[in-house]
Formats: sequence, structure tokens, C-alpha cells
Amino acid sequence: MKPLHVLLIPFFCFVFAAAVSAQQTDSSHRIIADSVISDTSAKNNLPDTLFIAGISIYGNKKTKSYIIERELPFQQGSYVALADLKKELETGRQQLVNTTLFTDVAVYVENSYGQFVFITVFVKERWYILPLPYFKFIDANFNTWWVAYNHTLKRTNYGIKFLHNNVSGRNDKLTTWLITGYSKQVAVKYERPFFDKQLKQGYQFFAGYSNQGDINYSTDKSKQQFLRPEDRSYMRKTLKVEGNYIYRPGLRVRHIVKAGYMYEQIADTVFALNPNYFGNGKTRASFPYIGYTFRYSNADYNFYPTKGLISETSILHKGVTKDMNLTQLTSINTYTIPVLSKTQIQFKEGGVLNLPFNQPFYNKGMFGYYGNIFMRGYEYYVIDGDAGIAGRATLQQQLLSFTKKLGLGAKKEDYSFRVYGKLFADAGYVYNQHPGSSILNNKMLHSWGVGIDFVAPYDVIFKFDYSFNQLGESGIFIHLNTDF
Repeated sequence: MKPLHVLLIPFFCFVFAAAVSAQQTDSSHRIIADSVISDTSAKNNLPDTLFIAGISIYGNKKTKSYIIERELPFQQGSYVALADLKKELETGRQQLVNTTLFTDVAVYVENSYGQFVFITVFVKERWYILPLPYFKFIDANFNTWWVAYNHTLKRTNYGIKFLHNNVSGRNDKLTTWLITGYSKQVAVKYERPFFDKQLKQGYQFFAGYSNQGDINYSTDKSKQQFLRPEDRSYMRKTLKVEGNYIYRPGLRVRHIVKAGYMYEQIADTVFALNPNYFGNGKTRASFPYIGYTFRYSNADYNFYPTKGLISETSILHKGVTKDMNLTQLTSINTYTIPVLSKTQIQFKEGGVLNLPFNQPFYNKGMFGYYGNIFMRGYEYYVIDGDAGIAGRATLQQQLLSFTKKLGLGAKKEDYSFRVYGKLFADAGYVYNQHPGSSILNNKMLHSWGVGIDFVAPYDVIFKFDYSFNQLGESGIFIHLNTDF
């Protein structure tokens, strides 16, 4: 097996070769300023309050104009203070970038006549239909799959994932999965952000079924224990149906109410190894669940913010009987502060509380599981528990910003790339009423390191970290589009 750092050499060669040959610009994060407004003498002749006399939108071949206008902090016929105009234009651009509908956005003043200003919005739409081959390891992160399990294909899922990210031009998204390999999955998800005339209410629906080939049946010394039978029979069956109601009264805030049903069944051999898997003395669990999420977003780019605040707090309750009774509180917040023009410091915290404390293994996963909170430097571990909190501090500096023409023939277009260097430190604590053999519970944990992040088009983000933890371990860790 090749060492992990050897595999990274071609990637870094590509990054620096592209940087040398490309123009040093970043079109996806530019602000187009109008000469009439930026000219000092013209500003002096403008009134303190401006009237938005018109809004023109260009480039939206598929997306409905009112979906674009919904993201602007002003409307045609509204008044904007001259002192706030630049900030309002930038807010509109950021909101449109974060819809994930466009590869490039510009919002600027086209003309002004006394008190009257005319706004232009230019967008460049993404490819919305993406039938993609699907390949994904099932472990918590790339390193666990590559190193701990020798990157075996037996621990991967593969198949087809079909995405239509703007079905009707209303920013509605349809995703279907047809997956085989480690598990056999069939799933469909549809989201429509607005269905009312006021553009404040939306919904999402998900339904999926899977058969899983092996199963994480317990944790020993903070590492997952898996069972995979030689006859390749399936160890776990899952059926999930969920519906969400989304209420978005303004630009920044979303309220999400969810309700769903879950059915889980494990093989008898799993129950024999861990009778507390579901905690009900059975090999199956069937329960409804309900939840509420409050989401606030005021950042320049949600997938990799360089300024602003992103906050999400949720409460989830599973079950209505003693066989399944969990109330889970989760809060994750990211605050990014610019300190120089291309340098930011980011603070991030996440916390989880499970009530009551005495939960079965099925509800115990706290840190390190796929899609959950994790601490950098502890990628090879998972931490079960009843309550946990983790915090991060990251100093990030943009090293490169360039554009490359990608595509076929005459359809080549400019796409923006950015490369960041970073220093970071993490700290966390997970309480477990019954820690068992865990080596990470009920103690303060910390880690630190350096890294490089590569931000590519279509919200693809590669993170390469060299981390150190308090166990005396260190190494290179890779994350793709993953953060907590």
C-alpha cells in the first residue's frame, strides 16, 4: 500500500501548475461597482435616500426571475439609504451565491438619475442535471477507509446518483439513488423551497430503503467494531420516510419542522454480540420521530465562509414508547472574522445532548461518526456518549486564487478555484455515563495541526490536514466536503 502522502503529490502538482498558467482572479467572489456610485463627486450629488426604480436580471435561462428577486434585500419600488447601498448589493450577491444555482453572480447599479437607481443582476447558471456514477466509502472518513481497512472495495457503495437541482426553475431539487455494494439502497428526495405566493413556505420529502452487508455493532477502545458474515448475508435493514415543512420569513432565517417514520432490523448474530443494540431486547425497532430546526445564515459562502455567522440549533424526539425514547438537542455554530484582506480566523462549536442518559447503542453515537461532529486528529476514533461539546479555532490564509476554462469545445467556461493554508486547534469533551472500554470519554481532548484547503467549483472542497492529538499520534487526514 502506498503511503498517504505519496498519493497527494500529483494533486499538489496539479494545483500549483494550474495556478501558474491561470489568471490570478476570482470571478465568483467579485463585486462589480458602478462608476456613477463610486465616483466621489457623483456621490455628493446623490440624495441620502435612493429609490429602486428598476431591477433587470440577465443570464437566467432556467431559473425563474422571482426566485432570484426573492434573495435580494430590496425590491423594485423600495427605498435604500445611500450609505447602505454597497452593503445591500453585496448581500444580494451573497444570497444568490448560496442558493447553489449559479457559478457566477454580479449585482450592481447600472444607472442612476437623481434619486432613482436601476439595479442589474447577472447570473451564470450551473449544470442542473447531473446523472453521476456513485462511489463512496462507508467509513466515517477517508483515512479510516484507506488506512484502517486497506481501501478495500468491500467497504464502498457504488451505483448511480441522479440530481436535478432546478427541476422547474424554482430552485426545487430532485435526487434519486440506486446503490449497491456494501449496502443496497433505493432512495428519492424532493425539495421545493417555496410553494406559496409570498415565497415563504416550502417542503421536502424523502423515502429510502437499504440492506446493509456488515454492521458496526459496538465500540471497543473508541474504535468501531464491525461484523461481516462470510456468506455475505445482510446484517441490517432500514426503511425511512420523512417530510419537512420549511418556513422562511426573510433572507437569513429558516424554521424547519420534520416528521418521519423509521424501521430498523438487525440479524440475530448482531443481537447475540450486542443485546443492547436497540435496548428493547429485540432485533428490530419501529418508531416515529419529530423535530424542529432553527437555521440562521449570514455568511458570504456557506460551504467555505470567509466572513459571517452560520448557526443551526435543533431538537429531535424519537419514539413514543419505552422501547425507543430519545430527545436530542444539537447546536452547531460557525463565526468567521476577517483580520486582513485574505486572512480570516474562524471559531466553530458544536454540542449534543441526549436525554435521558441511559440510551442503547443505537442512539449513543456522538463524535466521529459519518455526518456527525468530529475533532481533527481523531479521525480513526469514534466517541459514544450522552453529552458532548467540541470547539475549533482556525486561522486561514488564501494562498492562490485562479480561474480555469473547463468544458468541451465551444461550451468551455471560466471556473474559479481557491487554495487556503491554515493553522488550527481543537478541543472537546464527551460525557458517557457508562464509558466501558473507551479511552476518550470523560476527559478533555485536544488536537492541533496545519493544513491546505482546495475550494473548487460546484461546492467541491478538499481538506488536507496534518494533525496531532494528545495520544501522541499524528498524520495526514483528508476530508471531502465534510465539516461539522
